[in-house]
Amino acid sequence: MNDTAGPSEPETTVLQSALRGLACKCPRCGQGKLYAGFLTLAPSCDRCGLDYAFIDTGDGPAIFIIMLAGGIVVACALIVEVKYQPPYWLHAVLWLPLILATTLLPLRAMKSLLIALQFHHKAAPGRLVDRAK
Repeated sequence: MNDTAGPSEPETTVLQSALRGLACKCPRCGQGKLYAGFLTLAPSCDRCGLDYAFIDTGDGPAIFIIMLAGGIVVACALIVEVKYQPPYWLHAVLWLPLILATTLLPLRAMKSLLIALQFHHKAAPGRLVDRAK
């Protein structure tokens, strides 16, 4: 699935891989850029040459962010509604920027974190095992 570290390179810990992911760096060397755009992956690492073709995070990062942001925004909106009872237009003014901030800002780091953890654990597509023997 991916290029693994050579025998001369020390094995990275899960914490090191997670920190590389949160920094949006290459999961193998920790120095090259992972992204070419906001969420567009670069074709390969500009430092170690790791091909990023193996990367497939799917909808995982978006789901994690939506669940966390949804909990935060709904809790805040309910507290404000019960305590102050503002008009609906004020709810829109308050919560639209919070929704955008809590979903878009952490999305890039969450995607790269999942990529780094996939690389660390050598994740691969599932395969059927013949157990008829």
